[in-house]
Amino acid sequence: MPLDEAKLNAFIERAVVEMSASFSAPLLLLGDRLGLYKAMAGAGPMSPGELAAATGTTERYVREWLCNQAASGYVTYDPATGNFTLTDEAAFCLADEDSPVFLPGGYQLLASMIHDTGRIAEAFQTGAGVGWHQHHESLYEGTERFFRPGYNANLVSSWLPALDGVVSKLEAGATVADVGCGFGASTVILAQAYPRSRFVGFDYHQASIDTARKRATEAGVGDRVSFEVAPADGYPGDGYDLVAFFDSLHDMGDPVTASAHVLETLRPDGTFLIVEPHAGERVEDNLNPVGRIFYAGSTMICTPSSLAQDGGAALGAQAGEARLRDVVLRAGFTRFRRATETPFNLILEARP
Repeated sequence: MPLDEAKLNAFIERAVVEMSASFSAPLLLLGDRLGLYKAMAGAGPMSPGELAAATGTTERYVREWLCNQAASGYVTYDPATGNFTLTDEAAFCLADEDSPVFLPGGYQLLASMIHDTGRIAEAFQTGAGVGWHQHHESLYEGTERFFRPGYNANLVSSWLPALDGVVSKLEAGATVADVGCGFGASTVILAQAYPRSRFVGFDYHQASIDTARKRATEAGVGDRVSFEVAPADGYPGDGYDLVAFFDSLHDMGDPVTASAHVLETLRPDGTFLIVEPHAGERVEDNLNPVGRIFYAGSTMICTPSSLAQDGGAALGAQAGEARLRDVVLRAGFTRFRRATETPFNLILEARP
C-alpha cells in the first residue's frame, strides 16, 4: 500500500525530536553527577573554561557538553561572547534538589531501565518476574530522587491535611508504619514534621534499609525513626495510627493480602494512606505524557516486580482508582475515598 507522505514526514519529525532527547539523556546525567548544573545555577554567563575550573573537569569535554545543552534548550548561548547561561527556571528543575520539579532522579530511573533491558526482554519471553532487588543499582537512588520532590512539596502541606483527623493524631503523638519505604524519604519527611510521633519504615530490600537508616541519622531524626527489613504482608507490630504505602501498593504480588495485613495492624480508628501514580480508569485516559512515563516505568519496573512475587497480581503503575478500591475493599476495609490528588498522584484514604 502507498504511504501517506504527510503522515510519514510527521512521524519522522517526531521520531527525530525524541531521538535527540534520548541521546541527550546521558548528558543530563553527567551534568547532575559532575555538578555542572549546580555550578551554573545563579552564576550568570560562563565560558567552558570557567565551568570546567569550577567543577574540576576538563574544558574540552565541558565545551561539547554545553553545546548539546544549548541545542537542547537547557542553556542559552551567546555567540558574541561564547558564553553559556543556565536560566533560573532551568536551574530550578536541574540544580535544586528541594525543588518540587527536580528532574535528574527521573533520568537515573531511565538509566536503570536501559541497563536492565536485556533482563526485561528475557522476562517478556518467559513471563517470569524481575524483583526489585534484581535491578541496576541506579534504580534505588533514582526512585528516591524522583519521588522525594513531590513528597516534600505535598505530603505535609496538603496530603495529610486531606485525611480525616490524621494531622491532630500526628501532632499529639502517633505510631506510623511506612511500608515499601525504600531509602526512607517519606518516613524522614514525616518524622521531621511531627516530632512527637514515632515512625518505622519497612522494606524487603536490605540495601535500601541500610541507606534509610543513614538518611534518618543524617536528618537528625534517628531517635524517633527506625527501619526494618520486612515484607508488606508480614511486617511486625500492631496498633498503628497510620499505615502508609507511598507509590508501592501496585508493586505488590498480592496487594489484597498486603492490604489485609494493614487492616490487622491498624488501630480501630486508624488510617490506611495509599499514594499512587495518577491514572484514569481506561487506557485512553492515560495516553498523555504523564501516562507515557508511568507506563514505561510500569513495563520495566513495577509489573516485573509484582510478577516476581507470590500472587503476581501485576496491577501496574497505572492501576487506577477503581482497581485500587477493589483491592482495598476485598481486604476488608469498609471505607475508601480519594482524599486529594495532584497531576501526578492519587491520594487515597481507607478506614476499617
